[in-house]
Amino acid sequence: MADKPYLWIFRVFPKNISLSLKHVCLGILVVQTSSMVLTMRYSRTHGEMYIASTAVVFSEIFKILACLAITFHGSHYRWSYFVGQLREEILGKPWENLKLAVPSGLYTIQNNLLFLALSNLDAATYQVTYQLKILTTALFSVCMLHKKLSILKWISLLLLMGGVTLVQWRTDKGKENTAKELSLSGQFVGLLAVLTACCSSGFAGVYFEKILKGTKSSIWMRNVQLGAFGVVFGLIAVFINDGNQISNGGFFQGYNSMTWMVISLQAFGGLVVAAVVKYADNILKGFATSVSIVVSSLVSFYFLGDFQPTNFFFIGTCGVLAATFLYSMPEKHGAHSTVVKPV
Repeated sequence: MADKPYLWIFRVFPKNISLSLKHVCLGILVVQTSSMVLTMRYSRTHGEMYIASTAVVFSEIFKILACLAITFHGSHYRWSYFVGQLREEILGKPWENLKLAVPSGLYTIQNNLLFLALSNLDAATYQVTYQLKILTTALFSVCMLHKKLSILKWISLLLLMGGVTLVQWRTDKGKENTAKELSLSGQFVGLLAVLTACCSSGFAGVYFEKILKGTKSSIWMRNVQLGAFGVVFGLIAVFINDGNQISNGGFFQGYNSMTWMVISLQAFGGLVVAAVVKYADNILKGFATSVSIVVSSLVSFYFLGDFQPTNFFFIGTCGVLAATFLYSMPEKHGAHSTVVKPV
């Protein structure tokens, strides 16, 4: 029960509505991702600019504290039992901890690769190419988790990739000149960086899913371990990329109440993603993230006024919704099974 704190949510719905923990987690992820994107966009356009890399570190710290609080609650507030759990799971299993350094390190590398890609590619090429992470996630799920996907599901994944690309497509003619100024070698470096980031994203996500589903440890303890590595790698990235800026203006420069809200939402998102990976899978996480892109764009248009939808957006939205519907269609028993072995 301590590993499933979301179960109270089911009491809100009528008994005749069939709702699984998987669907609850996916729904929460859509809401959280949409809220975080909108809040982050607002925080970056209003007030003094804060250093994003420092916010990432604090989001990991918040996530660790939240997981420790949940674990303490699960131990019925018995301090000796709580400390014993930490000693057993963290100090007593060093090899298990090192396994989580792999996805944590890959996520850090991925963020730096995306920065390199954006510096060498035009926005349109970047948006189209980065959606390949949807397919790399599916491929790694098939190879590492022995997941079986039907032809219909592969078609829905391709449709989702195309739909998200169109939703994010920006018809800004002013960017054409910028694209022409990029050298051929620079574009090759950018393309290689984004393709590597797609593979890194797919492998790290599926690897973490394999660890979560192949262990008896709670997702909260796993997030403590993952977050610890995230803090270490995040601090390294902070001082490598923004060391000079921090030495001049301080670690907390530009921070305000909105910044802390963004950090809190990002930390909460990490917990929700872990729950989705545990009770659903990375492919469904991709669908939830794609739907949240559509939702945040619509909210941004109606309330923030900083987004103007195009024909591509509406076509892409239809593609995303159609892909979600096709992927959720029931299949014959055994057509979409997963066999997970401990890492």
